[in-house]
Amino acid sequence: MLDGPDTTPEALLRTAGLRVTSTRTAVFDALSGKPHASAEEVFDRIRVTLPGTSMQSVYNALGDFVEAGVARRIEPAGHPGMFELRVGDNHHHVVCTSCGHIEDVDCVVGAAPCLHVPEGSGFDVRSAEVTFWGTCPACRAEVENPNPLRGPE
Repeated sequence: MLDGPDTTPEALLRTAGLRVTSTRTAVFDALSGKPHASAEEVFDRIRVTLPGTSMQSVYNALGDFVEAGVARRIEPAGHPGMFELRVGDNHHHVVCTSCGHIEDVDCVVGAAPCLHVPEGSGFDVRSAEVTFWGTCPACRAEVENPNPLRGPE
C-alpha cells in the first residue's frame, strides 16, 4: 500500500499536519495491517511492540487521524466504531450479519455523493454512507458444510 519515500507513515502524518510519534506510527501501521479495526483491536495489535502505550493514547491518535483526514471512522449498527485508512473516495461497506466481518464496496453509482437527496432539501450533500448487510462467503460455507468436529455452541 505504501511505496516510496513520500508515502511512508511518517511522511503521510507530517503532510496531514500531525506530529510523528511512536504511538501514531504504530496506530497507522496497525490500521494498514487490519482495515476496519476498532480502537480496542488497534490497541491489542500495538501494545506488544509499545508496552507503555495506553488505550487513551490510541483513542487520541485515532481521533487525530480522523480530524486530519488520515483515517475514517465508520459505525455499523451494533458494532463499535471502526477505523480505516481508505479515505476520500466515498466508498461504502458490506457487513456480515453472522461474524461481523467488514469489507469495502466501491461507490455504487460513481462520483460522490453516490446518492441524491430530493430536490428542495436545501442541503449541499457531499457524501453518503451506505452499509450493505449479508452473509460473508466463509459464514455461508459454514452453514452449507458444517464442521462435524465442532460441538454445539
